[in-house]
Amino acid sequence: MASASHGGKERRSIACEFEGALLISRRLFAYFMLAALEAGGPIRALTLFLIFPLLWLLELAGLERMALQLMIFVSTAGLRVDDLKDVAKATLPRFYLEDLSQRAYQVFSSYEGKKYVVSCIPRIMVEPFLKEFLDVDHVIGTELKMFRDCSAGLVASPGVMVGARQLEAVLSIMEDAEERGPIPPEENSSPLRRKNYPKPLMFHDGRLVAHPTPLDFLAVILWLPLGVLSAVSRILLGILLPYKMGLVASAVTGFRIRAQFPKAQHAINTPASVGTPSRRGTLYVCNHRTLLDPVMISTAIQRKLTAVTYSLSRFSEVISPIPTIRLTRDRFKDGATMRSLLGHGDLVVCPEGTTCREPYLLRFSPLFAEIADNIIPVAVTAEGSMFYGTTVRGHKWLDSLFFLMNPRPCYQLRFLESITRDQRSSYEIANGIQQLIGQAIGFECTNFTRRDKYQMLAGHDGADTRR
Repeated sequence: MASASHGGKERRSIACEFEGALLISRRLFAYFMLAALEAGGPIRALTLFLIFPLLWLLELAGLERMALQLMIFVSTAGLRVDDLKDVAKATLPRFYLEDLSQRAYQVFSSYEGKKYVVSCIPRIMVEPFLKEFLDVDHVIGTELKMFRDCSAGLVASPGVMVGARQLEAVLSIMEDAEERGPIPPEENSSPLRRKNYPKPLMFHDGRLVAHPTPLDFLAVILWLPLGVLSAVSRILLGILLPYKMGLVASAVTGFRIRAQFPKAQHAINTPASVGTPSRRGTLYVCNHRTLLDPVMISTAIQRKLTAVTYSLSRFSEVISPIPTIRLTRDRFKDGATMRSLLGHGDLVVCPEGTTCREPYLLRFSPLFAEIADNIIPVAVTAEGSMFYGTTVRGHKWLDSLFFLMNPRPCYQLRFLESITRDQRSSYEIANGIQQLIGQAIGFECTNFTRRDKYQMLAGHDGADTRR
């Protein structure tokens, strides 16, 4: 193996293929399906799914290049370049990481020189991930022909990077890099463990939880009518039935709600003395997983709470079984609103200001610690096997509906010991509650904010989003 040395220290360069080497699988249908669905919509995704038998026959006949060209055309033709870039940045990285080979990554990351990757996937779909997560210096991928700011769906010269053409590209790079040891494809590779990811995967977007392989996407299509029916029935049960009956009815539909209370349950289950000036309401503070968090807390304690939130859509307000109050992001106005509401009953607030899908807690806004005397932290986890109930780029008013469309959604709530405001600053109280919630459910506390999330995923601060 030849290598180049710089400044007395050996800095070897490396070149390898993406699919089949860094990625365990060579099957690329799922990645094109994600691009078709998230950037193009459900009709385009359904079209790609319907031509899968043809794609399979082409690959079986040894026409892999033609199959790739057809997938590229159906999934990208007519799409805006910016939309493809957004999907490549916000949606695809999670799926790439889950298929990243443990052994290949260890070898690849051990090289300190230039890193080159060749892929038959369009470069626009892989370059953001490779450069951000794997520190790749140069990506050689299939190039697309563009018309103005849209993809024509056609492959530009020199064509699809597959087979001999891909090998030639790798060997050419290796000659330039004075390197002769590309990573060979490995059989029975194990995926990279989450704790070994090159960098934490904090934020990602997209509606689908599982890799949309042909069988998985077929399962989604078959479940969709039942999913809509399940979501509508769960919403109606939550609105029309009393809390105890609603819990039982939800369980019948497959919706699991589990709550764990501290020993001093009376502190949670005793209703507030509404309207009495001698006692202010209790403020329930929880981490934010979906729009349903306040509703689940109200259901668990079997008492109606008022939820304060930002940018709630009209649809979300209509289907909510508890009162919702919009905040303005004006600190003084919002503080006055919450103080007034606490004088008449109990409130629930999510101080992160936005949802986070992964096991991390965003920074807690200290505003709640300035206006409440009695605070009950609630640690929340929410799980769905088919759909995510949150989005950045999609239709946010459908968030709750998508979560409730899961076959067996699950909410777990852990109520912690109540906290009374003391001499600590509001920032110290907020940070302390964040740590308590993080410890209760094993989530890592961070200083990231709503603005950071939207800047990473959508390129704006998220101030004007409407749910």
